[in-house]
Amino acid sequence: MEFAIVLVVIAVVFIVRTFKIVPQQHAWVVERLGKFDRTLTPGLKFLVPFIERVAYKHSLKEVPLDIPSQVCITKDNTQLTVDGILFFQVTDPMRASYGSSDYIVAISQLAQTTLRSVIGRMELDKTFEERDQINASVVLSLDEAALNWGVKVLRYEIKDLTPPAEILRSMQAQITAEREKRALIAASEGRRQEQINIATGEREAFIARSEGAKQAEINKAAGEAAAITAVADATADAIRKIAAAIQQPGGEQAVQLKVAEKAVDAYAQLAQKNNTMIVPGHMGEVAGLIGTAMALFKGGRT
Repeated sequence: MEFAIVLVVIAVVFIVRTFKIVPQQHAWVVERLGKFDRTLTPGLKFLVPFIERVAYKHSLKEVPLDIPSQVCITKDNTQLTVDGILFFQVTDPMRASYGSSDYIVAISQLAQTTLRSVIGRMELDKTFEERDQINASVVLSLDEAALNWGVKVLRYEIKDLTPPAEILRSMQAQITAEREKRALIAASEGRRQEQINIATGEREAFIARSEGAKQAEINKAAGEAAAITAVADATADAIRKIAAAIQQPGGEQAVQLKVAEKAVDAYAQLAQKNNTMIVPGHMGEVAGLIGTAMALFKGGRT
């Protein structure tokens, strides 16, 4: 009975040491008699009991590694507390097993020293502006060294950059001053644009008023010209009608009578203006005036 139990135990141990199930996204390193033999991929695998053993187990997933915060000194001698996170992946299980005693510690330490070196070449303002450049420089340096450890460094991200409290206060004051400056510039630009708009509006209004006055003068002149033309046409028409009437029988006697009336009216007007009664010396003067007018009329006809 005891012998059977011993056989069962030996069989269980033999099975356990012979059959191995490797999970997905994992790689196991097998040693034969203490020497690297092969890498087991996911699935059911077989080992030679007591001769082969699984020496290392690695995950092939992407691994986030928190890099401890550290104090870095910039090119302009300013201290910065930097905190970051690194993402890496095991690509060569054999090198990851034998290239370094602890590749995680090695990557973490190298990331810190590389970060101090990169920030030491930059001024304080540049460290805030060039985060992408800092991340890329750290990844490039780590990736070259990590090849011997069977690790691929995928990316590095700075989580926080914290300058001293005095620097923070100075930066805040600078930002406040810059915002006030921009506000003053914007206000002055607004006032300038307002003055430009007012001047433009006044100029356009003056032009519109002058154009209106000009058009009014043109219209007035055109109206006066049209009125003069109409008066001239009416006068000419009246003269033509008078001339036609004179040609009728008795026309000349009517003209003589009209001229005599006008002469008498003229003497009457002179008397009223001078407060003096003016009469001709003898009636022959009136007849002579009428005769002279008729002679001029007849001379115009001939």
